[in-house]
Amino acid sequence: MSRIGRQPVDLPKGVEARLEDGTLTVTGPKGALELRVNPEMKVSMEDAVLTVERPSDEPRHRALHGLTRSLIANMVEGVTDGFQRKLEIVGVGYRAEKKGPGITLHLGYSHTIEYPAPTGIELEVPIQTEVVVKGSDKQLVGQVAAEIRGFRPPEPYKGKGVRYAGEQIRRKAGKTAGS
Repeated sequence: MSRIGRQPVDLPKGVEARLEDGTLTVTGPKGALELRVNPEMKVSMEDAVLTVERPSDEPRHRALHGLTRSLIANMVEGVTDGFQRKLEIVGVGYRAEKKGPGITLHLGYSHTIEYPAPTGIELEVPIQTEVVVKGSDKQLVGQVAAEIRGFRPPEPYKGKGVRYAGEQIRRKAGKTAGS
């Protein structure tokens, strides 16, 4: 059996879950999230505990078992605590500023980049060289952070660009170091 899939998901106080027509809805203080559960997986709820069961030991069912349980656990964590991803901006003149619900990025191009925040995502700029992406949907938070990083990924020579907080950039030696 899947070790991850076997673990039950406990619902904290203030979090409700409903399963209707194959759609699981989890509601909490940070919002509500929905998940279309694969029809082959059986999700049951007893006394504020969600469990996922699979019909057989086929590799496909084993994979879906752990995946479904992980998605449900992420939904519960997202509506209670939420998720966040920090981005660092490195480079002379590179900066970000908050503009309404979105942000404006100055990343060394001839133009500025306006990035509107998608629904369910909150963008913060505590200092000019840092962007914080917050939200209750883990996948959406990661997607938005990847899109912002994609505007100017870190380059290997000087390390300039937008990187995740704590990301290690593999540096290359320049032309002068080769001789």
